[in-house]
Amino acid sequence: MNMSNHVISRNVCGIMVATVLLCTASPLWAGPLSAQITEARNDRGVVRCGLFKEATTWRNEDQAWRTVDASLQSGQAQCDFGTVPPGDYAIAVFHAEHNEAKVSYGFLGKPKQGVGFSNNPSITFGAPDFAEAVFRVDTHALVLPIHLTY
Repeated sequence: MNMSNHVISRNVCGIMVATVLLCTASPLWAGPLSAQITEARNDRGVVRCGLFKEATTWRNEDQAWRTVDASLQSGQAQCDFGTVPPGDYAIAVFHAEHNEAKVSYGFLGKPKQGVGFSNNPSITFGAPDFAEAVFRVDTHALVLPIHLTY
């Protein structure tokens, strides 16, 4: 084998190895993530959605990993978070009928706005913890249904 054939053979082999590694490596980004919000009592204001990655920042609007505002139509809204890295997340949403920046609480800590969470856990005895709302994002597109409760 002459020198040029050896170099070509080595380059082809290197390209094949790189291709195999790229095809088997885990993806850095997942498919698009969105939340389909339903049961808004009216179409005033917006729905504010927060995507959280950690229990320590859960439900702190200022510490959400990503936030999205969505307009309402016929009591529904869609919050599109775009592509996110694979991992565990939780979503908290509220209906900002008067364009409030944060959830307000009334008697006994009951939210004054409609609220909802990923996995639609019961909120009869208060807001869910992160573990109740957590879901897994992998490589596929994901649309999560979230129902508002007033």
